[in-house]
Amino acid sequence: MAAPVKSLKSIAPVPSANDFLDIVLSKTQRKTPTVIHKNFKISRIRSFYMRKVKFTQECFNEKLDAILGEFPMLDNLHPFLSSLMNVLYDKNHYKLALGQLNTARHLIDQVSKDYIRLMKFGDSLYRCKQLKRAAMGRMATVMRRQKDPLAYLEQVRQHIARLPSIDPTTRTMLICGYPNVGKSSFINKITRADVDVQPYAFTTKSLFVGHMDYKYLRWQVIDTPGILDHPLEEMNTIEMQSITAMAHLRSAILYFMDLSEQCGYTVEAQCKLFSSIKPLFANKPVSIVFNKIDVATFDDLTDEKKMAVQEVLADGDVKKLQLSCMSEEGIMDVRNQVCETLLAHRVDTKMRGSKINSVVNRIHVAQPKPRDDVERTAQVPDIVKQRKGYDKEDPQRKTLERDIEEANGGTGVYSVDLHKNYLLENDDWKKDTMPEFLNGHNVADFVDPDIEEKLEALEREEDKLEADGFYNSDEEILDSEEEETRSNAQAIREENNLIKLKSQDQTRKKKNAMMPRTRQTRTLDDMTADLTAKGIDASKIEDRAMSLAKAKGLVGKRKHDDVEMKEVDEGSEDAEGMEVDQDKASKKSKGVAAADKPLHPRAPKKNRAVEGLGSRANEEQAKKYRALASREPARHSKASESDRHIQTARPKWMMSGKRKMGTNDRR
Repeated sequence: MAAPVKSLKSIAPVPSANDFLDIVLSKTQRKTPTVIHKNFKISRIRSFYMRKVKFTQECFNEKLDAILGEFPMLDNLHPFLSSLMNVLYDKNHYKLALGQLNTARHLIDQVSKDYIRLMKFGDSLYRCKQLKRAAMGRMATVMRRQKDPLAYLEQVRQHIARLPSIDPTTRTMLICGYPNVGKSSFINKITRADVDVQPYAFTTKSLFVGHMDYKYLRWQVIDTPGILDHPLEEMNTIEMQSITAMAHLRSAILYFMDLSEQCGYTVEAQCKLFSSIKPLFANKPVSIVFNKIDVATFDDLTDEKKMAVQEVLADGDVKKLQLSCMSEEGIMDVRNQVCETLLAHRVDTKMRGSKINSVVNRIHVAQPKPRDDVERTAQVPDIVKQRKGYDKEDPQRKTLERDIEEANGGTGVYSVDLHKNYLLENDDWKKDTMPEFLNGHNVADFVDPDIEEKLEALEREEDKLEADGFYNSDEEILDSEEEETRSNAQAIREENNLIKLKSQDQTRKKKNAMMPRTRQTRTLDDMTADLTAKGIDASKIEDRAMSLAKAKGLVGKRKHDDVEMKEVDEGSEDAEGMEVDQDKASKKSKGVAAADKPLHPRAPKKNRAVEGLGSRANEEQAKKYRALASREPARHSKASESDRHIQTARPKWMMSGKRKMGTNDRR
C-alpha cells in the first residue's frame, strides 16, 4: 500500500546530535528525582540510579522511533515517489542513514540493559553513581556518532517539504520536451500555477504542479524540466526527474515542439528526442503540440522537416495539436481535447480490466417486449394541451404568489397568508385565533355537546364491570407447575446465598491474623465450662488435671485457678504418685510464673556475644579486649574498623570567624 503524499509533508524536524543529547538529558533531569543521600538503604539508592538510566534509554528510544517511523520506507511508496526520492537523495544513502539510527537505538537499549544489571550489585552510592555516569556517557557517545545521518535526514526532510504535492492516482497531464519550447508558459495559462518563465534554457529545474477544473473534475498539470537527447546514463538530476515522471505516472503526455526553432534546437533534433523517449509513453495517450504557431506553422516547414515530423506522426495513436502561448490561440482547444482523450483512455482501461467482469455479471437491464403489434403512444389529456402557458407579460395571466409578493413590497416585507386557503363554512372564520386551552380546560372538550353524558355512562359501565369481577380475571392463579418452579428458584437463591456467606466467612478468616496453638492460652476453667455447656460431665477431667498439677509441684493453687492446657497431658501416667518437697515445688512454681510472660518470637535463645567462651572469666576478658580494640577507631570518630569515612580536615567551626593576634591552639 503506497503511503499518502501528505504524510511526506508532515515529517517533524530532525535535531542535530548535540540538540538530541540536550533534549534527552534535560528531560531526564526534569522528569526524574534529583535528591539521594548516602544514608538511604542501598536498595533505594540502586532504584534511584536505575530509574535515571532506564528513563534516559526510553527517551532515546522514543525520539529515534519517531524519526524512523515518520520517514517513509521506499519499498512501501508509489513507484513514482520511490524513484523520485532515489533520483534526488540516492536510495542507498537514505537507507544507510535510517539503518544507522536503527542500530544506534539497539546499542542504546543494550547499554541500558547491561548497566542496569550491574547496578543491581552496586554496594554503595558512589559505585551506583559511577555506573550511571558510565551508562549515560556510552549512550551519549553512540548518539554523537550519528551526527552525519541526522544532518542528512534533516536535509532530506527540508527538501521533501519543498517538493510539489503530486498525486500519482488522479487525472494528470504531463508536459515534456526540449528546454525553452513553451512548457511553463502553457501551464501558467491553463492553471493557477506561477512557474518562472525566462528566455533561456533550463529555467525550470524541478517538477512544478498546477491544478485546474474540467467537467467538474479536478486535474493536475505537471511541468517537467527540459530533456536533452543523450543516453540515460549521462542525464543529470534535473533531467532524471522528467524521465521518472514520464515512466511512472499514468497521464496524458503533451510533447511540445517549437517549429520556429527559437528554442535553439532543430526540428529534426526534437523529432529524434521524441523517438528516443517514446518507449516511456507506452499505454498512455500521447499528443504532439506545435507551439509558437504565431511565428511558424507546419506549412512553413521545409520538405525535409515535414518528412521528419510526418514520421513521428505516422503512429496512429499520436495526435497533432497546435497553439500559441503568446497570442493564446488554441490553448483552450488543446486543453479540452487532451482532457477528453485522457477520460476516454481511463474508461477504456477500466473496461479492459478484470474488475469490470465481476461488476457486469451482476447487472441486469430489463428490456420490455411488446405483447402485440399495436403502437401505443403517450396519452396527454386535451385539457393539458389547451392549457395556456405562463407568460409574465400577459395581463390575463394567472396570479402567482410571487406576483403578490412583488406587488406588496418584495422579500422581507410581504408575509405569506397561510390561512387564505382554509376550507370553512364561513370565510370570516379564516382569521379566527384557535386557542388550545380556554379557562383551564382543553378546547377539545367543548367540541362534543354530549361529552358529560358520555363520561357518566362510561363511569357507570366501569363500576358495573368492577362489581362483576371482570378485572379480577387478569390475576391468573399460578398452576402447580409454576409454583414448583418458583419454589425451586427460591431454593436455588437460598443455596447461592449460603455459598456466598460461606465464601465471605472464609475470606474474613484469611484476612484475620490467626494465633498459633502454641501461643494460645487455654485454661482448665474454660474447658470445663465449655464441656458443661454441651452437657458433658467434666468432673473426672478436672480431678485428673489437679492430680497432675500436684505431681508437677503446682501446689498452693485453688481448685479453680487457671492452669494452662499445654501442661495437662492425659497420657502421662508417670507423674502419678510422685512426691515432691515443698521447696522444690515453690521454686518450680516461681519458674512457671516467670515463664508465663511471653518472649519476643524472634528473640535468640542464646547470647551470641559470649557464645563459646566457656566461663565467666573468659567473658570478662573478651569484653576488655573488645573495648581496647575500639579505642583507636573511637578516637578518630569512626563507627568501626570498616568505617572509611574521611572527616573534614578543616572544620568550619574552628577555622572561621574573627581572628586576632595569637595562636589557634584553643580554638
